[in-house]
Amino acid sequence: MTWTAPSATRTPGSLVAPEREMLTGYLGWFRSTLLQKCAGLTGEQLAERTVEPSNLSLLGLVRHMAKVERTWFRQRFAGQDLEPLYDLAKGKDADFEDLDPATAAEDYARLVEECRLADEIVAGASLDDTFTHNGEVLSLRLVHVHMIGEYARHIGHADLVRERLDGVTGA
Repeated sequence: MTWTAPSATRTPGSLVAPEREMLTGYLGWFRSTLLQKCAGLTGEQLAERTVEPSNLSLLGLVRHMAKVERTWFRQRFAGQDLEPLYDLAKGKDADFEDLDPATAAEDYARLVEECRLADEIVAGASLDDTFTHNGEVLSLRLVHVHMIGEYARHIGHADLVRERLDGVTGA
């Protein structure tokens, strides 16, 4: 049986919430929006690059965001020593380029799990908690803002890829 990305419900965020709730709400909204862009597609469709000459595909975006979630929340903020998700010998864009439609279900599940682990890590932390990266002190607040921007940029890419793939458009 061919795997198909499940339907995803966008989690709404409050427009008047306190800062923490608003940041986590918007991050959740963008996470669920990427999953929504993948809904109903097979691994082969998710891996298809529809905006030549770009290496972008929905599966590549899913893999990339799993890497970004892991890097910013688990490795940088929490200081966990983790193996890279993708083979570094295959280049810095292996998340986009080393795709296998047969593992799309695992890649999708990895993103969902990285988001869950990220949420678990920050649950008891303050937005003012800091860590040092490349000699600079950064806050958890900055990580949330960065991740919202990262998702926003890539949701725009996902819109274009999906529309070229099967004509589906939408907010």
